[in-house]
Amino acid sequence: MNKKIYTLLVLTIALGTANAQEETKIVSSYNPYSLFSPNFYPANNSTTRSATGEPNIGYWQNKADYQINATLNDITNQIYGSVTITYKNNSPHTLPFLWLQLDQNLFNKSSRGQARMPLNSLSRYGNSKNDFNGGYQINSVKLINENKIADYIINDTRMQIKLPKPLKKDGDIIKIKIDYTFTIPEYGADRCGILKTKNGNIFAVAQWYPRMCVFDDVEGWNTLPYLGASEFYLEYGDFDINITSPANHIVVCSGELLNELEVLTPLQQARMTEAKKSDNTIMIRTESEVTDPASRPNKKNLTWHFKINNARDVAWASSKSFIWDAAKINLPSGKTALAMSVYSAESTGKMGWSRSTEYSKGSIENYSKRWFEYPYPVAVNVASNVGGMEYPGIVFCGFRATNEDLFGVTDHEFGHTWFPMIVGSNERKYGWMDEGFNTFINSLADDDFNKGEYKNEQKNKGLNSLYMFGKNSEPILSTPDALREKNIGNALYNKPGYGLELLRNEILGSDRFDYAFKEYIKRWAYKHPTPLDFFKTMDNVSGEDLSWFWKGWFVENYLFNQAIIDVIYENNNILDGAIVTIANLEQMALPVNISYETKSGKRGSLKLPVEIWNNTNTWKVKLPTTEEVKIVEIDAAKVFPDIDFSDNTWKGK
Repeated sequence: MNKKIYTLLVLTIALGTANAQEETKIVSSYNPYSLFSPNFYPANNSTTRSATGEPNIGYWQNKADYQINATLNDITNQIYGSVTITYKNNSPHTLPFLWLQLDQNLFNKSSRGQARMPLNSLSRYGNSKNDFNGGYQINSVKLINENKIADYIINDTRMQIKLPKPLKKDGDIIKIKIDYTFTIPEYGADRCGILKTKNGNIFAVAQWYPRMCVFDDVEGWNTLPYLGASEFYLEYGDFDINITSPANHIVVCSGELLNELEVLTPLQQARMTEAKKSDNTIMIRTESEVTDPASRPNKKNLTWHFKINNARDVAWASSKSFIWDAAKINLPSGKTALAMSVYSAESTGKMGWSRSTEYSKGSIENYSKRWFEYPYPVAVNVASNVGGMEYPGIVFCGFRATNEDLFGVTDHEFGHTWFPMIVGSNERKYGWMDEGFNTFINSLADDDFNKGEYKNEQKNKGLNSLYMFGKNSEPILSTPDALREKNIGNALYNKPGYGLELLRNEILGSDRFDYAFKEYIKRWAYKHPTPLDFFKTMDNVSGEDLSWFWKGWFVENYLFNQAIIDVIYENNNILDGAIVTIANLEQMALPVNISYETKSGKRGSLKLPVEIWNNTNTWKVKLPTTEEVKIVEIDAAKVFPDIDFSDNTWKGK
């Protein structure tokens, strides 16, 4: 186009816009050019990660298989373990050393995590007053391929093994055997622990074996120390587990039990067979049988054999106090899995854990239909002193939980099956990619379960937006360890979960959102996505440039405030229609929902897209009415996080 013509055209458009949308002088901190900048995404593409948000043709991922033998001493609370790790280097890099995680070392008094506990303070992740001094005792580390004792160093919650011969790229394999012991903490950062009950202790055991650090195409070795708040980032692999416990214990684990004949009584075997075919909960071991010696084989110890494949972790629980029930899980493909619950007499009852298996079954069936099919053979809910913690195939929930609280924590912890067990994001750095995504899918499950038994009609109503986004809050895109502990629930759970609800309900619509969200899960199932992979997938699949939303809601901590500035009649004539002037007063922008009522009682509504804020902080819109207007409101339903609803309503004189 000729430069002079182009310049004249731009001036004409600008003048026309100025006349049509006269700027009203208001006090606003909104800068549209910052929010709608075209440079949000890095201008690069790699062979491993595509610009579309999906794994590229060169994507690779290493694999770690585990064969674990462990023995529980229920008197000393000790675990004696031996793990053989088969590690496959699928990367294009030669590895002269390996890094492993030793998460139990958090509970050593000299650990970094304990050093950062506030003085004389109780924390979910530790206690400065606690005299417990735990951590791993590593008894031996052997390189099986080389038949050599390994050269290793331990630094806090990490172990580095220096290899005598580098692990070759593109598929080389090494085997490492580690013998170790540790004492289970009574309260292990709300991840594991020991609950004392009248019929015996419940041992909830997690972070219980040395695990490979992830080596990926983004960071190389991911060696952030375990400090308690940030959770886990793990490789996928196959697990073969043998757990030896006193024979009067029931043991449950992430994987499928392979030796029922050896560890269950004939009556329990028959009940288990029935449960695998039943949609109703079947008792495997009743409350009255807990104190009956005949409910367990007459031996000193028993070894339970479990197996789970393509998982990123395993956990287990053991107790002589366990009541045990189970029911069948029906999956969309026609396959089935088994929901189970174990709990003590203190937790039983129809308001309590007697409905746990019903909740577990409902949760998994629902998410399997909505998002992606449940991949594991079992789903075990354990009543413990852990408030809520998730692992593949097994979760720990608070033993005192009842009614909707028990449903909520059960649904939340099993929801983690999808994030981060199936979609293996880096929880150490991006806690919101598991907690926030899970909080979002939980919001739909509340409505789905048992015809809305626990549906919350007041969900997101009356949210304290100044708390959620104010000066004492912190951005979602923060590593959990760097957040103030009081802000973790807000930044990792509430804000991202609420944001995804708005994206689904107010910006994209459920059809486009659900399709894109399911595509994200499918693309990154059993892989390691980053925040950019999620953002780009949602953009590409939904067909929207949502960079303004990711920036305002996730990366920054912008406030949001829409306001009605004025309502006038065009040409000062009611018959010509009412013109509403609205403003965006803070840096976040969102669509606008306008509702109105005329003097005669007629009602109407308009929805304006976020693009009205592309280049201005005020906007004028004409209401399709020829009557006197009685009231005009922005966001009458209060679905957006407006920090001041007092300026959202105009009433006619």
